[in-house]
Amino acid sequence: MRVVRVVRVVVAAMVVALGAGGAGPANPPPPACADGQVRAVWIATVQNIDWPSRPGLPAADQQREYRALLDEVQRLGLNTVIVQVRPTADALWPSPYEPWSHWLTGRQGADPGYDPLAFLVEEAHARGLRFHAWFNPFRVSRQADPAQLVPDHPARRHPERVFAYGGQLYYDPGRPDVRDFVVDVVLDVARRYPVDGVHFDDYFYPYPVEGEELPDAGTFAEFGSGFTDVGDWRRHNVDELVRATSQRLAALDRDIEFGISPFGIWRNRSADPRGSATTGTQSYDTTYADTLTWVREGLVDYVVPQIYWEIGHPAADYAALVPWWADAVAGTPVRLYTGQAAYKVGSSPAWDDGELAEHLALDRAHPEVRGAVFFSARSLTTNAAAAMERVWSDQYVC
Repeated sequence: MRVVRVVRVVVAAMVVALGAGGAGPANPPPPACADGQVRAVWIATVQNIDWPSRPGLPAADQQREYRALLDEVQRLGLNTVIVQVRPTADALWPSPYEPWSHWLTGRQGADPGYDPLAFLVEEAHARGLRFHAWFNPFRVSRQADPAQLVPDHPARRHPERVFAYGGQLYYDPGRPDVRDFVVDVVLDVARRYPVDGVHFDDYFYPYPVEGEELPDAGTFAEFGSGFTDVGDWRRHNVDELVRATSQRLAALDRDIEFGISPFGIWRNRSADPRGSATTGTQSYDTTYADTLTWVREGLVDYVVPQIYWEIGHPAADYAALVPWWADAVAGTPVRLYTGQAAYKVGSSPAWDDGELAEHLALDRAHPEVRGAVFFSARSLTTNAAAAMERVWSDQYVC
């Protein structure tokens, strides 16, 4: 069983004055409360959602944008960044396994002229922020043609390892060599960079596409010995990835946390008496993510369920899901952080500027909840700027 480590929250004094036109409090806040709570934000690089703002920016501009982003993170009293370093089977560091990301340079395999990951970690640590490296395990490309990848891409050199589904290209989780390769990529970062954590998102098997079957019947025939149900086999494959990652990280000679952010519903109670009082998509049956097993076996240090619904939502009520997840981790050393949909603020009347603060107030009624993670960084200064100011003033000021 993995030894779950205590998060060492390092909080720096907030000394950056609010720039003209920026979001957040009018004056630099005092240091965040040293209450052990993780206050984090996801920084997405796929499709240039958060950083850099577009492919092909000069290195100096990329660095300037990231520093400005961290300034905002500090100003809002956050203490952790979860940065996507492998968005589509590519790399934001000089990887011996995969090509440079085209989200950086505009051309896959093109050297950006510096080591972005080293810079990203160093800048975060200089501000007292913890840095978790975020990996998308199996997505190869957001288009389905392997010929569009650079010629030496592993997915082109090993076409047997990939399949196309829903207009995108994926590594096949059912192949042991694929899972070994993914873990090798993760461990390359964990060994070479002083990251505080390794983070997987919710994309394991791809989300279902209407009218399409996952093209893994041949893989099941080759590697599914001992399984009569393809769903059980797929969950086993994901479990094996999580288990191998956990074990290899734990074997390192330094402390690196391992966390996963699954879709917010494990299973509905109508499908499983252990499930939640919800009626939405079930990660257990769609992406084949059995989070309860990972928690109960101690394979992760923390989970961040993406509870991206408002309080009172008819199919997936935030007020019903938080206690369910709290019960899921109760009695285990696994830490629970709630995933917050900052991107939804302003999208409907339910998502007004007070919704996020109300979520965190509800969280405080459940001691198992040890923090929150906001998706994503761009929203902090755009649609969710006023909402995050409410979060700061209502929840993050001692």
